[in-house]
Amino acid sequence: MTEAFSSDPIGRRIICDGEYATVRYAGPVPPTPGIWLGVEWDNPLRGKHDGSHEGTRYFTCSHPSGGSFVRSKKANFGINFLTAVTKRYGLNDDWNETMVVGKKTVELVGFESVQEEQSQLNTLFDISVRECMVSCAGHKGVIKSSCPNISILNLSKNLLSSWENVADIAFQLQKLKTLDLSENRLSLPSNPSSLASSFGTLIVLSLNRTGVTWNEVSQCAVMWPALEELYLASNNITSLKRPMNCLQSLTLLDISNNHIIDGNQLHAISDLPRLKHLNISNNLISSIKFLAHHDYCTESFTSLSSLSVNGNNISQWSFINELNKLSNLQSLNCQNNPLMDSDKNPETIRQLVIAKIARLNILNRTEILPQERKGAELDYRKMFGTEWLKSGGNRNADLNNPSMEFLTEHPRYNELIEKYGAPDDAEIKQPEPFALKNQLLTLTIMCPDKPDQKPIKKKLPDSMTVQKVKGLLYRLLKVPSSELKLSYESSKMEGREIQLENDLKPLQYYSMENGDCVLVRW
Repeated sequence: MTEAFSSDPIGRRIICDGEYATVRYAGPVPPTPGIWLGVEWDNPLRGKHDGSHEGTRYFTCSHPSGGSFVRSKKANFGINFLTAVTKRYGLNDDWNETMVVGKKTVELVGFESVQEEQSQLNTLFDISVRECMVSCAGHKGVIKSSCPNISILNLSKNLLSSWENVADIAFQLQKLKTLDLSENRLSLPSNPSSLASSFGTLIVLSLNRTGVTWNEVSQCAVMWPALEELYLASNNITSLKRPMNCLQSLTLLDISNNHIIDGNQLHAISDLPRLKHLNISNNLISSIKFLAHHDYCTESFTSLSSLSVNGNNISQWSFINELNKLSNLQSLNCQNNPLMDSDKNPETIRQLVIAKIARLNILNRTEILPQERKGAELDYRKMFGTEWLKSGGNRNADLNNPSMEFLTEHPRYNELIEKYGAPDDAEIKQPEPFALKNQLLTLTIMCPDKPDQKPIKKKLPDSMTVQKVKGLLYRLLKVPSSELKLSYESSKMEGREIQLENDLKPLQYYSMENGDCVLVRW
């Protein structure tokens, strides 16, 4: 049974013909007799006007076709919380479905008594009454006496119209830790701080697709003193402001699928002291800038270890360079951006990102192993070696003075030189023209740790990958390719041994020439 039509329905949420709406007006609409409800539909395509009728404005809509007039008898104002819970989980002769009680799944065919029903409700700790038309708490105290052990509650897509409604429910659930209010439309409380006692244990809050703005979140945040995770996806948020004396316990913030264009808006939340995980995927961000200090790190987002920027407008490597300034960034998701979808090989893109962000150990949900990092950094050092020399770089550390323009584009390059040494001419030699890519190299294969193994001379195409060379050596030496470690020496680089660390690269990538010696260890 639905809640009775209120004498003051303004602001109430309703369902009418399967569509959700908010009541904006109640009263006469001449010349038609009787009382009408002026409603603003969640789906503006359902409406007919913007709240005006025959030249008279009765209410205002955010969309020019979001409004309609309906008769009150067609509007469903919803039911109270306990009625919804009982319908889904409790005593009803016509209600047959399963539910989880503790760790057991039981069939709901109807309990033998009200006492047994009460006992079953008491065991519930994780419940969902999504789309159950919940609009209010009901009689005072009945929730606390019936199902006081709820700690995880899904109230998404119901008919809750204000934070006071939600607080009336939450106040009776003293173990509540996780609350999903997505797809409700909640009006702001007149005194948010007065509701804080209702949400004192709340750790996780979802407000996805509620139409909430960041300003409204900031005003309401005083109600959630212990909040650690906040989900605000799909709310058309366009700007952020610094939270004042609130959200200080937040460790995760999801503001994905919004309309944030300027990446510098993120500075507003950069001082949150415990923020570890930030999801800004599917916005419109293309750039960001952090101030860095003498150690090349920023004081922004000092605890941030995980960042998702999938599906933005990132097209410049300068964005990735800026992320290296985050002192604790370890995990990055950056797929579906113009930069990642460029004509470069995806493997090359991955290597460049790894080389540019020193502390990263997970990229696009894939672990970066030490060998992959080393290979990416060595490749990066070779790839831009010619530019480095032209810009003023020098293998003599005292004379090494690359231009500011080069260091802006490659801020880690000097660091990589300190780590691996400056690239020599052989390493940064340009690849042979395409027409020569299949030329044969005469190479000597030696096993320095196996003196009894005689050197082997082979002619191999310079387009042959390291992986295929290992396959050949498996047939020759009967040693599994996974155990083989390859390097090479050249008469042009006497005393220097170059590791063939990337199995997918061809021999020409490492500038190998006729007469070079391949060293095999296992």
